[in-house]
Amino acid sequence: MFKLRRFLKDYKKECIIGPLCKLFEAILELLVPLVMASIIDVGINNNDYDYVLKMGGVMVLLSVVGLMSALVCQYLASKASQGIGTKIRRELFAHINSLSHAELDKLGTPSLITRITNDVNQVQQSVAMGIRLLTRSPFIVAGALVMSMTIDLEMSVIFFIAALIIGITLYIVMSKSVPIFSAMQKKLDKIGLISRENLSGNRVIRAFSKQNSEKERVDSATEELARTSIRVSRLSALLSPVTYTVTNLAIIVIVWFGAINVNSGSGMLSGDIIALVNYMTQILLAMIVVANLVVLLTKASASAARINEVFETEPSVVEKNHNNIKVFAEKSTPKIEFDNVTFTYGDGDDELSDISFKIMRGQTVGIIGGTGSGKSTLINLIPRFYDVKSGSVRVDGVNVMDYPFIQLRSQIGIVPQSSVLFSGTIRENMKWQNNNVTDDDIIKALKIAQAYDFVSKLPNGLDSRVEQGGKNFSGGQRQRLCIARAITGNPKLLILDDSFSALDFATDAALRRALKERTADMTVIIVTQRCSTIRNADLILVLDDGRIAGKGTHETLFNECETYRESCLSQLNETEAKK
Repeated sequence: MFKLRRFLKDYKKECIIGPLCKLFEAILELLVPLVMASIIDVGINNNDYDYVLKMGGVMVLLSVVGLMSALVCQYLASKASQGIGTKIRRELFAHINSLSHAELDKLGTPSLITRITNDVNQVQQSVAMGIRLLTRSPFIVAGALVMSMTIDLEMSVIFFIAALIIGITLYIVMSKSVPIFSAMQKKLDKIGLISRENLSGNRVIRAFSKQNSEKERVDSATEELARTSIRVSRLSALLSPVTYTVTNLAIIVIVWFGAINVNSGSGMLSGDIIALVNYMTQILLAMIVVANLVVLLTKASASAARINEVFETEPSVVEKNHNNIKVFAEKSTPKIEFDNVTFTYGDGDDELSDISFKIMRGQTVGIIGGTGSGKSTLINLIPRFYDVKSGSVRVDGVNVMDYPFIQLRSQIGIVPQSSVLFSGTIRENMKWQNNNVTDDDIIKALKIAQAYDFVSKLPNGLDSRVEQGGKNFSGGQRQRLCIARAITGNPKLLILDDSFSALDFATDAALRRALKERTADMTVIIVTQRCSTIRNADLILVLDDGRIAGKGTHETLFNECETYRESCLSQLNETEAKK
């Protein structure tokens, strides 16, 4: 929690005035038993009803002023906590977006969702309760102890013993609860992961009739969370019984010895006993609040640690420059150049080894290889989603590490393997890279991507609704819309990562023909497993187990590269492959 204190700097006024208002309320509350004692000892004993009414009015006034002070604190606490929660979410979201793919893979999407929602809520709630009660409750306890000493020093020993026992109990419970609450949040992450997989893969689950096994999986995860919650609840449940028991025993002792002192005529009055009992009751109520506050702060502490873990995670891919650099590329300068590139994920084996090739401007390049050969990994190095282990990747003759992210990525249009559309309209999706494109530009891109035919038949055309993830479109339609979105930005380099997989052969051919005819100045990289998709490419790269097994045209590779030849013949007969 201490590390998140920087978010309080804009709410210093609320964090100071709020507790002061609660302290003022606590002072007024501590005066009430003294007023009550005087009513009993002076007003009732002397049958002075005017005094009783006057002091009763004082008690009412103390209550009203205390209520107003508490309301002011409540407002300030709500303002500060909501503001802090908003700032943490905003900065956390911005930091997550600054992380590279490697860190996002490590942290995991379900865990990040839990941290930015549930964990921030815990911290937000603890700030509100902290402003309202963190200073008030200890002050009530300390104030009640001091006030009891002013009434009777010997009787105040009872207060100190009771407070000490309760304090030790709070410390034991809190020290044992923090690790358990951390485990609870991790189990929440697991439930989030399972829920996300079930909701996104619902059709697959039904297709394989795996509803029962998935239900068992969810039940197992929730039962684990329930067991952990019960375990920590048992610890937390000790607080209230211990607090009540110790406090009520203390009240019994106060009444017992107080009655003895009153009867012996030692100077203690009936009102003093009432005042001491009231102070002990105040301590009881304050300790109950502290007990609940300890549970809340313990949860918040575990959540804050998880939030700080994200903030402390540094991106492995960092911008060297934030301002656009000048690029002087001649016609002979390759658009893309890989020079002895080696790449690995983390500390594992090399995913790519000794990759070297050049792609000239306006070329259409195909990348083919078996599953796991490193095709997607290779193209992810161009927009610098990951950094190379050794070697270099250059765009227009400049190392990608020297570019600011915006300058590098703004000239690249990428269509990933999984077709990702965002909720909104088709027009809004088409404007992702360039918000100033016209409808004519969008229609042109849709025609190139072979998507205009079905979009034009929709009732609302470009204003047709896109549901979350584009679920209201077929797989092929989603792919074509994603391709159109990339083309709409008019990129200098278009990367299609296995983006034709859901298209029929006729649409595939028409799309490739349109790309060749209408994007002549655009450099196109097509990643695929279909030989027919890239057979007319200017350059074909064949990957095998993270290495380049061959590069050249279709005819050259078919005759000279055994890996490529086997791939072609697995899809086409020899006559078709040679055409």
